[in-house]
Amino acid sequence: MIELTGLTKRYGSRTVVDRVSGTIEAGGIISIIGANGAGKSTLLSMAARLLPMDEGTVFVDELDVLSTPSDQLARKLSILRQENTLSVRLSVRDLVAFGRHPHNRGRHTAEDREHVDRALRYLQLDELADRYVDELSGGQRQRAFIAMVIAQDTDYVLLDEPLNNLDMKHAVEMMQLLRRMAHDFGKTVVLVIHDINFASCYSDRIMAMKDGALVHHGTPEQIMRPEVLRDVYGIDIRVEQIDGHRIGIYFA
Repeated sequence: MIELTGLTKRYGSRTVVDRVSGTIEAGGIISIIGANGAGKSTLLSMAARLLPMDEGTVFVDELDVLSTPSDQLARKLSILRQENTLSVRLSVRDLVAFGRHPHNRGRHTAEDREHVDRALRYLQLDELADRYVDELSGGQRQRAFIAMVIAQDTDYVLLDEPLNNLDMKHAVEMMQLLRRMAHDFGKTVVLVIHDINFASCYSDRIMAMKDGALVHHGTPEQIMRPEVLRDVYGIDIRVEQIDGHRIGIYFA
């Protein structure tokens, strides 16, 4: 599990994450929702030690994120940020192989190649393995970065807006993929997401943030309620039950 205690981030006089405490149980998909500026991505970045925290602690299966050696932490927890840029031109296979660096420090073994090949097959990237990443479509490129995370083979996978810049078809495919990945490999997938209906349909649990604070945490059934969503977003959202899922309607 991931344990957050008093997690705080300030920029000058502005507090963007305000004493967040909570437990993310192992297993399944956990979505972090909230309006723009709620502190979602900042929280995720601090949990992965990409951003220094001003106060608080994060423990991942009893490993203190602040004091655990980087290579050890990277074998337990991986993160994919919202914007992924490459400073060199890489093939898809080479990008995916980067996921093995915490395990081999650049000295690839037969086991590493097995992990890379498995990730490529799982993401249906076999035929694109020798293509350059900058030659891929947006959806293919996102799958390549997800394959890198799968090859890293961590228990916890943190994703910052993995649906960013994807159209509806590719967004659905991505959420289906993450759902299967959590099930097939026993991963805990924590993602920042804007679309509450994707969160509702594919998540096991939802964390809702507002003004830097964690204001609600529960199952989709507990979070997808008009009164809860109004508290989070400040607008009236009707909730309907469709095919067993609670769907928010906010266009009327």
